[in-house]
Amino acid sequence: MNRFIITTTEIEKKEYRIAALCDARQKLIEVTTESMTGTSVLGNIYIGRVENVVKNLNAAFVCIAPGQNCYLPLQELKNPVFTKKQSEKKAICAGDELLVQVVKEALKTKDPSVSTNLTFTGKYVILTTGKRKIGASSKLPKEKREKLLKIVEDFLSGKEQIPYGVIIRTNAAQASKEELLLELAQLEAEVQKIISGAKYLIRYSLVHKEEQPWQKMLNGLYETELGEVVTDDREIFETICNMYGVGAKQLVTGGSVRSRVDEILTGHGLKIRYYEDEMVSLSALSGITSQLHDALRERVWLKSGAYLIIQPTEALTVIDVNTGSVLKKKRQEDTLFYQINREAAKEIARQIRLRNISGIIMIDFINMKDEKQKEKLLLLLENECRKDRIHCNVVDMTALNLVEMTRSKVRRPLLEQITVCRKMQKN
Repeated sequence: MNRFIITTTEIEKKEYRIAALCDARQKLIEVTTESMTGTSVLGNIYIGRVENVVKNLNAAFVCIAPGQNCYLPLQELKNPVFTKKQSEKKAICAGDELLVQVVKEALKTKDPSVSTNLTFTGKYVILTTGKRKIGASSKLPKEKREKLLKIVEDFLSGKEQIPYGVIIRTNAAQASKEELLLELAQLEAEVQKIISGAKYLIRYSLVHKEEQPWQKMLNGLYETELGEVVTDDREIFETICNMYGVGAKQLVTGGSVRSRVDEILTGHGLKIRYYEDEMVSLSALSGITSQLHDALRERVWLKSGAYLIIQPTEALTVIDVNTGSVLKKKRQEDTLFYQINREAAKEIARQIRLRNISGIIMIDFINMKDEKQKEKLLLLLENECRKDRIHCNVVDMTALNLVEMTRSKVRRPLLEQITVCRKMQKN
């Protein structure tokens, strides 16, 4: 089973909080970093002011803070909540003030992107103010999906005005009816509070602050693939316990002499552990620091002796598969190339998720002549990419044997996260 680790570590003499998903061999699968001094705006909800509407871009530019413009695609203008409207005849115009949520961080030269479709994410459900439909994850079994949809429909029945839609997450398969209804009620109250209270606030107000990056990442993981959560921060340990319904009273033993509880097993079988060892840090024990340094390097070695070269550019990311020392030991055969490419495809899917590479990705596998082997390789890459929580699309293999794929842009790439955090700390 996978393990989720939250710790602090030093990278290039700067301290970062690291949230990492590791497999049973302590190999990093996914990671997010945050500077101990910097802050992220991703997921935050503001009262923004429309600066101008650019028709040929089909977009508006919305200011969420003095000097901070954001890009609002007009197709994202779904059931907007205005706090100030200049003209009722126009859907949106300069001077309007409305609730917007940051859905993409600033990437390179691009401004952050915002949407009027506000989302409130829980462990089991997501509430959306723009898309007011009831849906469920396609990864849920059909019978379970129908049962959960019925629970949500019953919860919403009888309500006159419902200013939100509901998406049932994969994790809801592990939840009881009571847990699901409790979360629905809590998120509903939060939505209503924000919408009703927004009209009393001024422009640029921060209406809702998103969870910390480690919380958002943990909430997004499938409980079925998670065996343990461990941290060396006591406050974070207690927060995680609270997220899983473990109260403060359960974190101390009873009796005349009370002691602190450092390990909890939830009702779903998830172990939550507080790590405390002054001799060996959690980051050193788990090998996170060294693996993070490797994830910032251009070259990635494979067990076979082959290696990958990963080079991000302004327009796309290029990944090259090289035979390395393999051909010094074995003959050049199509079967050998296929085996190397299979090994490379698995590692490429992991590296893309680990480094949070997004946008257009071009992969130069070792050339193969067998068309069936090419088809099998593409299928393998697709299956490996399905493990990623962020949507990936393996498009095709070109006439030059280059594999084209894309991955949705949400957060900055790992390399850029570290670079941006360093700049923020210098300033």
